Amino acid sequence: MARLLADRPVDKLTIGDMARQLGHSHGAVRNAALTLVRRGEADQSGTGQPQFRANAKTTAAAQTAVISPPGTHAPRAQAATARTTIPAAATPRHTGPIRRAGGQLYHPRELADLPDVEALNRLRDADVPVLLYGPPGTGKTSLVEAAFPDLLTVAGDGDTTVGDLIGEYTQADGGGYVFQYGPLVTAMTEGRALLIDDATLISPKVLAALYPAMDGRRQIQVKAHKGETIKAEPGFYVVAGHNPGVHGAVLTEALASRFSVQIQIGTDYDLALALRIDARVVRVARHLARQVELGELGWAPQLRELLSYQKTEVVLGTKAALANLVGIAPVEDRDAVAEAVIKAVGVKTIAPLTLGKQLTASAVRKPPGSAVSAYRGRAR
Repeated sequence: MARLLADRPVDKLTIGDMARQLGHSHGAVRNAALTLVRRGEADQSGTGQPQFRANAKTTAAAQTAVISPPGTHAPRAQAATARTTIPAAATPRHTGPIRRAGGQLYHPRELADLPDVEALNRLRDADVPVLLYGPPGTGKTSLVEAAFPDLLTVAGDGDTTVGDLIGEYTQADGGGYVFQYGPLVTAMTEGRALLIDDATLISPKVLAALYPAMDGRRQIQVKAHKGETIKAEPGFYVVAGHNPGVHGAVLTEALASRFSVQIQIGTDYDLALALRIDARVVRVARHLARQVELGELGWAPQLRELLSYQKTEVVLGTKAALANLVGIAPVEDRDAVAEAVIKAVGVKTIAPLTLGKQLTASAVRKPPGSAVSAYRGRAR
């Protein structure tokens, strides 16, 4: 990849341009290109169809790069045949944190005797669609982002339309209308992974537009754009997220049957402790989670809420963070959450974070080292 860019220093190349010249899948080319950009060894421009160009570091990167001649690179599905014959126990385990596209770290967990990101990549190689299900905030989206750097995401809800998936006409600057392809078409034509987040909130009629791309046909027809037929390139892959129990979430038989592997995702409370979240609060979360499993409660803090607690504690203090933890619980579960917090922390009462009486200017406390106190100190 680096050598190709270095040999054409003035050209801006798309994923498709490079895939055709290298004989690799669009997904593999995209991963390599994004890796070069992250390392500062190539430049990227554009959003809908990004372009890549050599910079001052690309030539040096090309010195160690190995480019296979066109036609020697096996498609993902063929590569999976060889890979899956290797016993899982013999596979190197990638257990260290992975930096996601947004910069956040993801800590892999075990799945089928493999790191979860490796398991998802094997399923992608074999073109086995995956449905991840579990409460909101347990890390479903984080896992997919860590596994697939080339990911595109559709955030599903009750208002998601076929146009949101496939594309629709939009008004151009000149006043006319042009057809803007949606994330499904982009993922198919570029051989990328596509996450349908909160898939069970989307109307079944809308999701039906996705199904032909996932079966043996691997193509869709864009009726709104002259009946155009879009075929999936190697590397195209669909994974979906589902939050059971969320109001309006319906896992239809048609949707479930499209996803051969369904993986339950829960919060890793040991990870929460490793991230130095208050151990007392983690104990509260574990206790509430057990009550949820027994059907005695409907809500428990997940990793997202625990990370939010940690940030709130740093900014506003422990008392405010505990009050907020109680306040974000559903109304019907709030008393049980408050009781668990009181027992774990040893406070007499705890109530949702609430505004109090109006403060006078003299009553406002200035934090130590604030800009105001520092200024007054210099004035004296």
